[in-house]
Amino acid sequence: MFKVSLITRDGAAIAFDAEPSESLLDAAERSSIYLPSSCREGGCGACRVGREHGDVELLPYSSSALSDVERDSGDILLCRTQARSDLALRAPFDQAAVGFSPIPERQAVISEITPAGSGAVRLVLQYEDDAVFGRAAQFTAGQFVELSLPDGSVKRSYSLANTPNWDGTLEFYIRLQPNGAFSSYLKDRAALGDALLVRGPQGQFTADEASTAERWFVAGGTGLAPALSMLRQMAEFGDTRGCRLFFGVNRVDELFALDVIENLKNAMPQLIVATCVWKPETHWEDFVGTPAQALTRALTEAAERPDIYVCGPPPLIAATESAALAASVDHTRIFSERFTPA
Repeated sequence: MFKVSLITRDGAAIAFDAEPSESLLDAAERSSIYLPSSCREGGCGACRVGREHGDVELLPYSSSALSDVERDSGDILLCRTQARSDLALRAPFDQAAVGFSPIPERQAVISEITPAGSGAVRLVLQYEDDAVFGRAAQFTAGQFVELSLPDGSVKRSYSLANTPNWDGTLEFYIRLQPNGAFSSYLKDRAALGDALLVRGPQGQFTADEASTAERWFVAGGTGLAPALSMLRQMAEFGDTRGCRLFFGVNRVDELFALDVIENLKNAMPQLIVATCVWKPETHWEDFVGTPAQALTRALTEAAERPDIYVCGPPPLIAATESAALAASVDHTRIFSERFTPA
């Protein structure tokens, strides 16, 4: 049995014991400590933390969840790591992202479903009254929940695009994957009033409230959702720090939520937005290229190094991290959430 000490981003100390035969994630849950995670198979990176000292064994994992740069810097995946000595870990999330009881499961019904560009939908759910939780939608901006189909056959994780509220409203932008089980339901069968099971909130992709640095958001496709959630939270709180959004899609017809972005610009005059289209079919007046390329250009002109929050497919994460590190952004100031198809 080994002692594991985890210090959260806001300085809270969390301790638990770990057997050498179990993952650190399982060991924590055995002590009723529920750390941020998602796939539990080393494929998503949601449970990534830093290792200060101690010996571990890393089980097989996807390089899209933990890059060589991250591993070389000491990062590990809690779901794929076994202790080989006492450990001291550093978490890139606040104590608020840690649960000390099982993740809540609640019923919600579909109240809106509309197209969002050519390849995605905007889905809005409404929580039903719950004897324990009431109706409120309680989460931290940037987190995700797991949605299950009405028959319970399929479940998928999606980031929230709105902010916590007393009305019980949950808003999502969901990419329709070809032949995807959940995507096929949303495209062909979903109807207003359908009940879905919501498991969450979950996830560590949240703003570092202790940092005073500018916040720059890099979003690919529906990776825009958690960026919108955090930006909307900043607007509600009257946060006046500098912030930028680099939002990218492949084609012009894939763009969505431009009205939401415009509302944010009106609410936060300091917000600078680069809307990026990789391969525009027609004349495009904003940035031609990827969000990572737009970020690279902006970093060369910036006097201060920002905190960078990036969400999207693994290639965008890798390109953004490379651009940020090349511009002398510290590794610990790059926060990421990878979108990987089920």
